[in-house]
This record gives sequence, C-alpha cells and structure tokens, in this order.
Amino acid sequence: MIATELATQAAAMLQQATLAAPEPKGINTEGIVTFFASNIAPILLAVLGVIFIGRASRGEISKVLTSSAIAIVGLAFIAGAATLFFVGDALIKLIFN
Repeated sequence: MIATELATQAAAMLQQATLAAPEPKGINTEGIVTFFASNIAPILLAVLGVIFIGRASRGEISKVLTSSAIAIVGLAFIAGAATLFFVGDALIKLIFN
C-alpha cells in the first residue's frame, strides 16, 4: 500500500515537472545571418579592398584583376544561393498551401 502511494505521488510529481518545463526554443538563424550580413561581410570586403589596393600600388595589376574576378564570382554564387533559398521557399509554400 505504501509502495502504490509512493508510485502515485512520483507519477504526479513527474507529470507536474513535465507540464511546468518550458518548450525548447530553436536557434535564431535569421538573427545570425543578419549579424553576418551587416557586420562581418563589410569588414571582410574592406580587408579585400585594402589588399587589392596594396597589390595595385606595387604594380601587380594582373593579380588584382584575377583576385577581383574571383571575388565577383564568389559573390555571384552567394547571391545565387540566396535566390534559390527564396525561390525554394516560395515553391514549398505554393505546393503545400
């Protein structure tokens, strides 16, 4: 009899603890992406600009043009990935709504 009362009380406490626990929150990926886009990306572009200006002042124009072309192609890939993300999101909403 004591065992059944203890088991009942333990089950009741476990149920209360489960109900009182808050739901886990997800990671705010939009905030992370916004932070990188507004703070990190301009700093990296400024560093690239300083490197390009330094090379150009030393007469390494061909290296500057090659590096600039690579940077532009990289930015185009990033823009394309972002575009595909939004297009995919729109397609999913279109299909499932």
